[in-house]
Order: sequence, then C-alpha cells, then structure tokens
Amino acid sequence: MLLVCRFTVPDARAEDFTARAGRALELLTAQPGCLRGGLSRALDEADRYVLTVEFESVVAYRRALSPFEVREHVVPLLSQAETDAPAAYEPLLSAEGGATSRHTSLLARDAATVRLGEAAGPATPR
Repeated sequence: MLLVCRFTVPDARAEDFTARAGRALELLTAQPGCLRGGLSRALDEADRYVLTVEFESVVAYRRALSPFEVREHVVPLLSQAETDAPAAYEPLLSAEGGATSRHTSLLARDAATVRLGEAAGPATPR
C-alpha cells in the first residue's frame, strides 16, 4: 500500500514543515510493516512537497497509525495534506531487476458501483 500526501508550504514555513515531516517518517518507518518513506520537493514549484510511505499491506498501514505517538505527531501533519487527490493506493505492478510482477487487487470488481453498507467484501478481485 502506498500513501501519497501532497503539501503546499510557503518558504517561511519550509524548515518547520521539513522537521515535522522528518519526525513523521521516523515514527512511521519504525512501525512493523512499513517498508520505506520519503519527502520530496517539486523542482518547478519549490513550495510543493510530496510525502510518500510504502507499507506491506492496508492492515500494516492502519496498524502503523495506531500508536499514541504516531497519532500525536503524524496524524496532525497528514491532516494538513491537500485533499483534491486520493492519498492511498494499492500496488498493481511492481518491477525489480528488469522483471515485472502483477499484484492481485484488494478491490472487488463492483467496488465502484456498490454503495456504503451494501458490500460484505471483495468476492472477486478486479
């Protein structure tokens, strides 16, 4: 599972933001099931940042957000992320050393048509 959070940070707050993001990455990557994380800045718009964190699974992501210290430091930072785009993504393809692997989707084929409260779970993955 990939978490992608985008931020717009004025230059005057960049140092504080970077420190907070660093602490968030320390806390998240110390959690079981968290594979890696990073903070990047856009080359063409210096006030745009993206925080990415990769987890083994959705369960690992949810558990990583549970400890008190994470809720105290990470959740407030994530709540400041831009909300005009999705933040959580599931892997479909991965590549390493020239070989590509396909991953089974966690979403049911009818995920886009079933309303809240109607689905029990994915019977058939996409």
